[in-house]
Amino acid sequence: MRDKKKKKKTNWFQQIPRAIRYHYLRLLRSPEGVKKVSLGFALGFGLEMIVLPTASLIYILFYPIVRLCGGSFPASVIGNIIGKLTFLPVLLLPFSKKMGELLYPTPYQDHVVHFRDIYHQLVNGNFSVFGDIFRGGLHILIGQSIFGLVLGFISYFVIYYLYEKSRNKRLSV
Repeated sequence: MRDKKKKKKTNWFQQIPRAIRYHYLRLLRSPEGVKKVSLGFALGFGLEMIVLPTASLIYILFYPIVRLCGGSFPASVIGNIIGKLTFLPVLLLPFSKKMGELLYPTPYQDHVVHFRDIYHQLVNGNFSVFGDIFRGGLHILIGQSIFGLVLGFISYFVIYYLYEKSRNKRLSV
């Protein structure tokens, strides 16, 4: 019998930096212009922030938004994947809820809705609990939209700079 070399399996946490580097290199080698690539990445990264509050329904509008804005679709997919791998949307949820409450105040901000309360209110015919749930989700959506806008704006200039630096390095060699 032959001895087969056993590959050492890496866990998923060790694979995240490799995946980010892989997608980053794919982004820098894309053939479209620097403005198109930067805009596509910024749109993909910014739209990733509102995936959780919209329950992934933003993906229905993802392609039309990127095409209407004139960005690169492959770069936007890479920006979306890098946004997922960084776990930023999940980490920013508490801050986005506070920001949404600050920008769109409601009279019941401190009211916490528990599942058993929802059940009892629905059985008793009180459907106002849906309004409380909606307002909480709306606060998160407002906050995540602002974070997406700011992070997308910042990432446009970062990717523009890195793409130009990479292109100049390739041309000089």
